[in-house]
Amino acid sequence: MEDRAIVQLYFARDQSAIAETEEKYGPYLMRVAKNVLENREDAEECVNDTYISAWNAMPPHFPDALRAFLGKITRRISLNRLRERMAYKRGGGRAAVAIEELSEILPDDRDTEGSVEAGELADTLNGFLKGLSKNERDFFLRRYWYFDSVADIARASGTSEGTVKSSLHRTRKKLKNHLEREGWI
Repeated sequence: MEDRAIVQLYFARDQSAIAETEEKYGPYLMRVAKNVLENREDAEECVNDTYISAWNAMPPHFPDALRAFLGKITRRISLNRLRERMAYKRGGGRAAVAIEELSEILPDDRDTEGSVEAGELADTLNGFLKGLSKNERDFFLRRYWYFDSVADIARASGTSEGTVKSSLHRTRKKLKNHLEREGWI
């Protein structure tokens, strides 16, 4: 079923919207949640919470890109679950390691006041990503948006882990320089 038709089901408050969403995007959403949480049961709960959040968001919101809309919801819910889990026990994990890699670069949430500045930061990051090569952007997004492991990125791209690590290191340095030029750090 086409995305537009699925969104129309949400707007019509038709329960089949969730089944259609699950059929089309369930595996993708599970991958997003599992990459963050590294736990199938928690990931399944987050994906189910995504369906509820999508149901509550549509209407009034009409997403232009349903896949991205759902992925963003799943990622947010999964990160919140991870933060809750990490509050009880400090520890690693794929997402925690990726977040730590960027923590030295990105401004602290306490330094960004309000959603206007958060939106401006998002625009700055999007501009930065547009300036990267396709490989750099793919590596960066897979690592820091989808929380793929370096090994998974290397395997999918047909390169070595060392190549991926080097690229990510250089890209983080470029991001830091870009954020400094833009006045974020």
